[in-house]
Amino acid sequence: MKLFVFLLLLAVVSVASAQQECEVCVKVIEDVRAAMGGKKEWKNKADVEAALGKYCKKKELGVREKKICYYLEPIKRDVAQPFSLGMPADKVCKRLEKVNPEVCGVKFPVKTAGMADKDYSKLRVKQLKSILSDRGVECKGCSEKHEFIKRVKDTDHMEDL
Repeated sequence: MKLFVFLLLLAVVSVASAQQECEVCVKVIEDVRAAMGGKKEWKNKADVEAALGKYCKKKELGVREKKICYYLEPIKRDVAQPFSLGMPADKVCKRLEKVNPEVCGVKFPVKTAGMADKDYSKLRVKQLKSILSDRGVECKGCSEKHEFIKRVKDTDHMEDL
């Protein structure tokens, strides 16, 4: 019984981490799927390609969504194939990563606004570096986590930029 619970927990963690790896790609694929409507429209590859093109031409897209569209434009046919089979968005993105590794490299910024009392010690160094790069700040000479936390707190006023 313990083995079963462990394997189930391991599967849940791996699915969550896979979604976080390709989070922007998954969002774009799910948005295109929602815009297309029912499963009957998903079956036609030409319709999938047209829906992807239509989605990518929207003016209100964010910077990261536009970047994913830039990566998906030349490989529309590779997107349409698994999409038309009804494959989940995270699996589609993982498959696309084999064609273009940058597809899963685009990530949403780390959100610090909702953080309780700005407790940066709970974040990983990679996330702290990401926050600093989003703010356009470098942390030269930083090698320890507490140094990155101090630099993030020092640049807290730049969060809105």
